[in-house]
Amino acid sequence: MDVAARERAFVRVAGPDAQDYLQRMVSNDVESLQVGDACPALLLTAKARVIAPLVVWRRGDEDYLLLTEPELGEAVRALLVRMRLRARCEIEPEEHSSVLVFGGDGLATDFPGAAEAVDSGLEPTLDADELELRRIEAGVPRWGREIDDRILPAEAGLDATHVSFTKGCYPGQEPVARLHYRGHPNRGLRVLELDEVPEPDAELVHDGKSVGRVTSAARRADGSVVALAYVRVEVPEDAGLELAHVAT
Repeated sequence: MDVAARERAFVRVAGPDAQDYLQRMVSNDVESLQVGDACPALLLTAKARVIAPLVVWRRGDEDYLLLTEPELGEAVRALLVRMRLRARCEIEPEEHSSVLVFGGDGLATDFPGAAEAVDSGLEPTLDADELELRRIEAGVPRWGREIDDRILPAEAGLDATHVSFTKGCYPGQEPVARLHYRGHPNRGLRVLELDEVPEPDAELVHDGKSVGRVTSAARRADGSVVALAYVRVEVPEDAGLELAHVAT
């Protein structure tokens, strides 16, 4: 079992209307959670731009804990307080520790092959560089790299993991559903093999045309380089892509 520390901010939403309020605010189906269950979800703008990725954990009948990126905790809390209106629920920050557990038990999270454990007391066995390599190889988007306010959920593949298409309304639902049922994103997130570790946002070219940008990259122990990049969907999966400075 491998364990990696994960920096998190935590926001408690609790009270008689907590479930109904979160169901109306986030992209996944909170009502389907049993006590002890968790699901990844998104807070979105009305135009379906990502405000924050979340994990929603139902700790009790009327008690939910939101796990998000450390720099987004206050933004999540402030938004939920501002939109609460007459919903009967408390919204406040909490302090906890979190780890990702590979091959062990914990909360359902956004990292394939891993669970998330809160206040587990487990000591990390993986360092930050090894976790980053695993993240890139697994194609997991990260806030500030693959996810920001420029990104639509479908572009990052988040519509497959963080979105319910059977639940009721929430901010951003209409554009998310319209793209899902009537169209497709212009670009998608891909795992690539490169010859070097480029700077974030390095341009990718195919047949002399700009077709995407690199968002994250890491070097393996054998010297090879793996990267995540947004690439236009019309570019074949097996197409040879080059960094712009190499192509020129």
